[in-house]
This record gives sequence, C-alpha cells and structure tokens, in this order.
Amino acid sequence: MLVHAHWTPPMTSPKRLLITGVSSGFGRALAREALLAGHSVVGTVRSPQALHDFEQLHPHHATGRILDVTDFDAIDDVVADIEQNLGPLDVLVNNAGYGHEGILEESSLDDMRRQFDVNVFGAVAMIKATLPYMRARRRGHILNITSMGGFITMPGIAYYCGSKFALEGISEALGKEVEPFGIHVTAVAPGSFRTDWAGRSMSRAPRSIADYDLLFDPIRKAREEKSGHQLGDPAKAARAMLAVMESDAPPAHLLLGSDALQLVRNKLDTMAVEATAWEALTRSTDG
Repeated sequence: MLVHAHWTPPMTSPKRLLITGVSSGFGRALAREALLAGHSVVGTVRSPQALHDFEQLHPHHATGRILDVTDFDAIDDVVADIEQNLGPLDVLVNNAGYGHEGILEESSLDDMRRQFDVNVFGAVAMIKATLPYMRARRRGHILNITSMGGFITMPGIAYYCGSKFALEGISEALGKEVEPFGIHVTAVAPGSFRTDWAGRSMSRAPRSIADYDLLFDPIRKAREEKSGHQLGDPAKAARAMLAVMESDAPPAHLLLGSDALQLVRNKLDTMAVEATAWEALTRSTDG
C-alpha cells in the first residue's frame, strides 16, 4: 500500500493515466505519485506476478494489464478494453523502454531492431491505439519518456540515442498534428536518475574489437559503478511530470535534471558555434 511521505498532492481533478512499464523505474515512481495525488492508473506489466504487485499499490485506483509493447497486434484490444470497461483515458505515458549499450561496430542489427521495436515502435503503436479516443473527445495528453540521449550523444549508446532522437522528433511532429484537437504531446527527457536503466534493465553487447578498448572500457566501467548513485530522484521526476499534466500549456520538450539541462545547453552552444564556422559553405548552396 502507498505511504504518504514529504509531499502534499496538489488539489486537482482526478485523471485516468495509462502508463506503460510500471514494474520499476520512472513508470513505478509516476504510478505511485499519481495514485497519491488521487488519480487512477492503468499500468502495463509483462507478468502475472508484476500485475499483482502493481495492483497492491491501491485497491481501487491501480489496475494492471499484461502487455508487451512489442506485441503490436494486442495493443488496440487492450486500449479498447480499458476505454470500455474502466473509462476514458486522459493521459498516455509511454514509459516502457530500455537502454542498449555497445559500440556500434560490435552491436548486431538485431540489437538495433529490438531497441527500436521497444523504444520507438512500441510507443507509436500505443499512441495510434489511444489517439482516436482522445481525438473524439477533443482532449488528452501524451507524455513520451525520451532521454537527454535524445539530444546529446556519447560513445557506446548509438542505438539507444538513435531511438530517443527518433521519439523526440516523432513527439514534436505529432504535437503539431493533434494540437487543433486539444491534445498535448510532451517529450520528457530525463538525465541521470536512480533507476535500473544502467543496471538490471540495460542490454550490453559483448566486447570484440580491441581498438575500442581505450575509448569504451572506462565509459562502461564508470556507468556500472554509478548505477544507483545518480543525482536524479525518480519520485521528484514523477512529481514534475504530474505538474506538466496539470498545465494548460505544457511544453513540447521537458528536460529533467540539472545534468540534462547543462549537457543539452552545451550541445546547443556547440551547434551554434559550428553553424557559424561553416555558415559561408552552408549559404553557398542556395540558388
């Protein structure tokens, strides 16, 4: 059962949230904080035991559904069942995802397909199943959990960054498509948080090419050692997401964490300097 600790939920109108991947990490944290705030949460999990554990969070307002977001043929029926039997969904949170770590040359195309199936195609399939209901009601909010890795990159997570860059772009374009229907889309990009992302949840490609040892081995070692000790607090991230859900004008992109803010600002500054340095060549291609 939920224990109230150090936070008074805002007085808001209750919403029904559908959150994918509520067994751990941001999904679990957001579900807990949403339930504390008086909302109802439908959470997707991948096993009967996880479903039982999730529903124990609240006897009435926590409802589980077993669903793998890569089971694309099952998603429409699950969403239809929720809409018909539980009630209208106000918010979809595409949280289900994982990180693939590995030098690109050492990582298989199957690794990439799996990364994109979960992080991109799964999210889009959930959106496509949910949008018709939100569009008919002329209201709704979609939150896609991306990453600061959807803006910045580092060696060894090319597939992960690729998937998050893709979801950032899809979110921004989608937001422009559905704005006329009163539907908001927010891409939420966390920095480093104390979740299982770099631990149990991460898929790591085996090392095979010695040329990359000097570059990558220290990065992998540091990431493993830092896991569980990151700056970010998932509960505080969840509260930030709830605040965005209450906004009449939510942002298209929301960075979470001071590290994400600094790294993305650095990236934008670097891009501005590079664009200026090559401006003459860039302009030379006009007419």
